[in-house]
Amino acid sequence: MNYVELDSYSRKWIFTHASMPVEATDLEQIKPFTQARSAQIWREHISSQSPDADHFEKDDWAHDQKIWSEAIDWQHAWDSDDIDLPPEVMEFINWEDNTTVFFCYEKYNVIETKWGVFKRNWKNFLFFDDGPILIGRKKSQALWFQSNGTFKCAKRS
Repeated sequence: MNYVELDSYSRKWIFTHASMPVEATDLEQIKPFTQARSAQIWREHISSQSPDADHFEKDDWAHDQKIWSEAIDWQHAWDSDDIDLPPEVMEFINWEDNTTVFFCYEKYNVIETKWGVFKRNWKNFLFFDDGPILIGRKKSQALWFQSNGTFKCAKRS
């Protein structure tokens, strides 16, 4: 089995929090991977060496600071009553809503969902903002969220 039931997921509360509950139809599409499958996704798409974004090695694609954009604020949009992602995200990513995405918190904590689900519920995903990276299956664009309320965009090879 590749997934953990959402009810058993250690961070389930970020999707069921009373202040920002996620619709039931979206909850069904938020699929945390098991630790083993998370590690495999992380190794294949993020890093074969580093356990999290704070420890990228020189051989990791994300370590190359030249590929990343300047830092862009996401905190202001997160704090607002508006549910939309910052416009810079939407200018950089034009994926179909049914595109499979991986929200990678760290090596043993990766969630699979659809781009449309992420767009509607991005604030929930960012309750934990300690360096997660969002990538799309078979897509080159990546977003790297920082705990200082900014994110960077990159095209990965």
